[in-house]
Amino acid sequence: TPVDEGRVAPAARPSRVAQLAPFVFVLFWSTGFVVAKYGTHDAGPLTFLGIRMVIATTGLWLFARATSAPPISRTSARWAAVSGLGMHAAYLGGVFLAISWGMPAGVSALIAGLHPVITTVTARAVLGERLHRLQWLGVGLGFIGVVVVVIDKVRTHGGGMSAGALLAAAASVLGMVFGTLVQRRHGREMPLIRGTAVQYAASAVVLLLGAWVHEGFRFTPTPRSMFALAWAVLVLSIAAVLIMLWLLQRHAAAKVSSLFFLTPALSAAEGAVLFGERFSVLALVALVAALVGVALTLRVSPN
Repeated sequence: TPVDEGRVAPAARPSRVAQLAPFVFVLFWSTGFVVAKYGTHDAGPLTFLGIRMVIATTGLWLFARATSAPPISRTSARWAAVSGLGMHAAYLGGVFLAISWGMPAGVSALIAGLHPVITTVTARAVLGERLHRLQWLGVGLGFIGVVVVVIDKVRTHGGGMSAGALLAAAASVLGMVFGTLVQRRHGREMPLIRGTAVQYAASAVVLLLGAWVHEGFRFTPTPRSMFALAWAVLVLSIAAVLIMLWLLQRHAAAKVSSLFFLTPALSAAEGAVLFGERFSVLALVALVAALVGVALTLRVSPN
């Protein structure tokens, strides 16, 4: 029946998939820091990532051919390559190098968790995206939660971390900010499957070049390295990244980036269980703050 005159039709509720997608992404993404720890035991960090990108590129492109996925234009391909260099080559390369140089997985995750604040502020200036006051409060809560735990972690592990590891972690944050903003501005029409394959292909070139110069392609096949590689390709490079790009097409960059506030505490918990890294009460406080912050930031802004 038609809507009564003067009444506003209720907004359609998001599907169950749309409701669960952000939290599935967070759970998957948080395991990336554990994979980095395992993967760098038997391989150079850039070599591991380069192989991962090549396999993921090949798998996605074959899948696109088999399913007649939408083609990608030259313009979209160029922007996909640029955003991929930030979100995959710079971000992942920085994280893996930092961990291989002695930074605990939990600390690396916590530093990487600072990028939503930078993305939010930059998106406001570059993309003109605006947040409601409650959403800014959410960003602030997430930022405070992450900073408190970063201070605690650095105080605990700081003596064992080199300046190079800290610089690599900082580079990973800036790379993700850059890639997210490029993807948000120029990637709205990018076909997910072929576009992601292009992102990985561009990243593979840079990472393999770095592996050749820096590591000499060091990779030792062991059960640990092969399992880490399989998980990195299937769960992280395919499942998690496709969910993230799908979310970026539906939501503002600041909203999607706010999800990363949840990964530090989850990664810290995973590091505590698997590697014996200390998981303090502060990490629990950070998780609560991040949960509240994400819930506020994901609220729909009023028109």
